Amino acid sequence: MKVGIHPDYVDTTITCACGEVVRTRSTRPNIHVEVCSKCHPFYTGKHKLMDTAGRVERFQRKYRRQTASA
Repeated sequence: MKVGIHPDYVDTTITCACGEVVRTRSTRPNIHVEVCSKCHPFYTGKHKLMDTAGRVERFQRKYRRQTASA
């Protein structure tokens, strides 16, 4: 590998919105995520709507069925 062209690989803290903290190594010092394996519905078995930016409403508005007008 060439010397001096690769980013520094540092200890990293990944923090989830639920409060879970994971320590690992990455090129970024701190990472904040909204969902992790401790709070994601797939892993927890809890079904809840996780609409972070109104994406569901935007999708429904875009693809809603038009009523047939004769």
